[in-house]
Amino acid sequence: MATEYGREYGQEYGRGRRAGGGHRMPAALRAPVEGRTWRELGYVLLGLPVSLVLFTWTVTMVVVGAGLLVTFLGIPVLAAALAGCRGFAVLERARARALLGLDVAGPEPLRLRKPGAAAWMGAVLKSGTSWRNALYALVQLPWAVFTFSVAVTFWTLGWALLTYPLWFWAFPAYAGQGGLQLYGDEHHRIYLDNPFEITVTALVGLVFTLVTPWLVRALTTVDGLLVRGLLGPSPLSARVVELESDRGTVVDTAAADLRRIERDLHDGAQARLVGLAMDLGLAKEKLREDPQAAARMVEEAHGEVKTALQELRDLARGIHPAVLTDRGLDAALSSVASRCTVPVTVDVELPARPAQAIEGIAYFTVSELLQNISKHSRARTASVDVWRADDRLMVQVTDDGVGGAGLAGGSGLAGLAARLDAVDGVLVIDSPAGGPTRVIAELPWRP
Repeated sequence: MATEYGREYGQEYGRGRRAGGGHRMPAALRAPVEGRTWRELGYVLLGLPVSLVLFTWTVTMVVVGAGLLVTFLGIPVLAAALAGCRGFAVLERARARALLGLDVAGPEPLRLRKPGAAAWMGAVLKSGTSWRNALYALVQLPWAVFTFSVAVTFWTLGWALLTYPLWFWAFPAYAGQGGLQLYGDEHHRIYLDNPFEITVTALVGLVFTLVTPWLVRALTTVDGLLVRGLLGPSPLSARVVELESDRGTVVDTAAADLRRIERDLHDGAQARLVGLAMDLGLAKEKLREDPQAAARMVEEAHGEVKTALQELRDLARGIHPAVLTDRGLDAALSSVASRCTVPVTVDVELPARPAQAIEGIAYFTVSELLQNISKHSRARTASVDVWRADDRLMVQVTDDGVGGAGLAGGSGLAGLAARLDAVDGVLVIDSPAGGPTRVIAELPWRP
């Protein structure tokens, strides 16, 4: 099942990419005149002066600050140097965004424990982002010199040779020689001056012209890696921010579940039990006066007890079903599928049981999706498939309903996606208008 899903999803993705990016002219021929190529060239050309300024600032300020560490002025100078590097990093991210289309998020802000200049300097000096920005300044200059030299040389050579048939006449007219000199010594010289040589020269220039955009693109790819790695948020800090966000989602979800349980108990079982106590009290009073009426009231109270017990069972099942704990996902999903208003087929292929938390999330995910199918899909059939793919637990729910499901508009699916994201899960929805609908949930496999 996992292999089939991956193949099908990849084919659909590939078709979408080809359909959206089709061009009549091959990419190799249109590359020299594309706007992207000229923007990348502009990035390389601007890189040299920008890196010179950044390198000069960083080296000068860091060396001066290090030399002044024996006095009280060293720390402020070093803090100013790193603050300047952080400012240059903002400009570099903007340049990469404008010319390379590379959207790199800014790093986490400085965390000041208390206001004041001393706290700010300490935060700047302790920040790993500041030192990574300074490292970028030192690495970028030699790389910028290399990329500038390669790009200018190849572009100039390519276009000069390609357009040679248009301007070779300038050599005999103004330089007093037959054309572009290929070889020369004391005895003889070789000029590119006959039609065959001029044509070959133009063809060589065409090759250089066609190859150069891809060479520049490869060079700017390395630039992109430098910007992402040294000017963007560090993986550790990004993970910390993500975990903080996920923790907030988990807390909000738990609070919402507690409010739901409290509301269900207050409006459901508690109200019935209060009514049951009142009915039994009235039956007790009428027991001697009218035994038949009291018997009818006791019988009605017995029915209320059954209803209250069923509501409590449903509530307990909503918190964590016993069948899931005892028998696992296969039996639990078969149970929830049997209560769906649409015929549902369940196929669970797992080599072992995942962690209880992951198992519970998978159960409630399927439960909510089947409730949506019952309420909104107008489907005739549905299916639930669960399998393991490497280190992921895959859950797929499909139906042949009217489609149109999505995350917009504050739907329940948006809340479900947030719950999955809190445990590094992913929710993928494919629901075109008219159906069918396919929802895939990926969860980390934790034994």
